[in-house]
Amino acid sequence: MRSLSCMVIAALCLAAPSMAAWGQSHYSVSPLPTLGGTFSSGNSIDDLGLVSGVSNFPGDTYGHAALWLNGSVHDLGTLGGLNSDIQWPVKSNTGVLAGIAQTGKPDPLGESWSCSGFFPGATAASSTCLGFVWTWGHMRALPTLGGNNGFAAGANDLGQVTGWAETAFHDPTCDTANSGQVLQFRPVIWGPGPNQVRELPLEVGDTSGAATAINDHGQAVGISGICDQAVGRYTARHAVLWQRGAVIDLGNLGGVAWHTPMAINLQGHVAGFSNVSASDGGTLHEHAFLWTPGSGMQDLGTLYPDDVHSQATGINARDQVVGLSCTAHFASCHAFLWQNGAMTDLNTLMTGYDGLLAQALDINDEGVITGLAVDAASGKQVAFVARPVNGGSSYHSSARTIHDVAMPDAMRTQLLRRLKLDRASLVP
Repeated sequence: MRSLSCMVIAALCLAAPSMAAWGQSHYSVSPLPTLGGTFSSGNSIDDLGLVSGVSNFPGDTYGHAALWLNGSVHDLGTLGGLNSDIQWPVKSNTGVLAGIAQTGKPDPLGESWSCSGFFPGATAASSTCLGFVWTWGHMRALPTLGGNNGFAAGANDLGQVTGWAETAFHDPTCDTANSGQVLQFRPVIWGPGPNQVRELPLEVGDTSGAATAINDHGQAVGISGICDQAVGRYTARHAVLWQRGAVIDLGNLGGVAWHTPMAINLQGHVAGFSNVSASDGGTLHEHAFLWTPGSGMQDLGTLYPDDVHSQATGINARDQVVGLSCTAHFASCHAFLWQNGAMTDLNTLMTGYDGLLAQALDINDEGVITGLAVDAASGKQVAFVARPVNGGSSYHSSARTIHDVAMPDAMRTQLLRRLKLDRASLVP
């Protein structure tokens, strides 16, 4: 049997992207296999069609970063602890993946680091967590800036990886009482050398931040703010772009928190989410955005009039944007595709699948989408791939029926954990 690294090399050699898929009006949806648990999520897809993300094991007490290739799921392992995850759209097309993994070593300060929101609750804070690079079958830990934890998010074809890493400084702006965060953390770019790490500048007056994505021109995006809870909120006082050594404020949609770029394409166009009202303070009331140098930050709105939340999570070279749109308290969420100025429920464009597409998390340059679906029969949360269908007319199911489908409580709870929120912290 061929090794996983050989299979990835074969995929690289055989890939011959076609642009014919762009602009198609409907999608063939396929659920992806799991590692045995009831939760898996496709969080990243490259132009080779390699899907990566996370899948739980039986019992759902821990999960590992996963790679889906040729219809099979592959366990990428950890750095010695119980959990690992590829959470952001990685966007390298060279078989390089980036993510987070527990080390098995207790955190000496007892912090609830950024990683904990992305692991199963029972084992979320069981050890320190580091960013990793996975390449050709090998997982390598990335260095911090002197602290105990790190987080890797995006990567490019030049061997650069974005993320954030703790320093040794005990930052007084950390919300220690509510989050357990103690140490300052800074946005970084690792690589291209194996031991290289470069700290990125923050906005004047800010103490902490994170770099979430990077393109092949070396433009990186992320957040700048105070230490806060190590996840969004006031750490995301500013959505920023780094280029040629400078930090550039991308603006916002009107709020004072949660301004978070998630992805950047080769043209330097950015997708993410931002709070829409200053009166909300640190309460999450966000809309998806698309930022371009010429037009600034555009509010993409929501799918339905009674939706409160929307987040853009992925963007491709054609400025097709994907994400999720949700009612209050994330009671009901639906995957969206935004293109040509309009946001569409992906559920109304699919064929061959009867589950609910709850979150569209990444899209490649061929228009292939991955994300998180709810299986109609079992209620399990499963990773999916949605491929544009050539020819034919579009397929539209009942938007009203789809909109009435409630999210499983486990999925809603997980979304809130990842944002370090309870329901009282959401706009009603």
